[in-house]
Amino acid sequence: MSAYAPAPAPVSYIYRDEYLILIDKPSGLLSVPGRGAEKADCAIARVQAEFPDALTVHRLDMATSGLLLVARGKEMQRALSGLFERGEVEKSYLADVWGAPAPASGEIDLPLITDWPNRPLQKVDHDIGKPSRTLYETLAVSGGNARLKLTPLTGRSHQLRVHLAAIGHPILGDEFYAAGDALAARERLALHAARLAFTHPATGERMAFEAPCPF
Repeated sequence: MSAYAPAPAPVSYIYRDEYLILIDKPSGLLSVPGRGAEKADCAIARVQAEFPDALTVHRLDMATSGLLLVARGKEMQRALSGLFERGEVEKSYLADVWGAPAPASGEIDLPLITDWPNRPLQKVDHDIGKPSRTLYETLAVSGGNARLKLTPLTGRSHQLRVHLAAIGHPILGDEFYAAGDALAARERLALHAARLAFTHPATGERMAFEAPCPF
């Protein structure tokens, strides 16, 4: 794994009001601080530098880019966290994968668990793994690879990455779950949190946001 060296570019704000903030996190930036002073620079720290009341609601993998929702204050943090826990936040991702899945769309239903000797890796375990489900839809096929729309129905760590690798179509550039040509195909993980939709806990307004795919 390469050393942590996040880009110094400022956080890109998609939306902000007195209750919540939505940013477009770049690939290579941690969502929250890691262990050690060298990993203190992260998405939430950058937002807190401008908005001291900002609190984490959910996370994206360091290598994943895209929409990250942040609460302003503990009450809104509880409310937004509840939306995620109850499955009331619609999430979709874009991914470029090795090969093209057959059928072109469907559901991946494979239970996942932490691969403890190899943390932070996760693995499929049909005996004690937690239920994990992902919907996929092929949007385009080019050069032997495919662009997929991914909708996680559960929220396990590394779920999309492990599920795609498990069916033989690892995400391009995935340093954890891809190898050989699939790993070398991209300089970064080709996974982007492209869309979030939810009902604003304070206003009751239905909100939907998209972030353009950077790859």
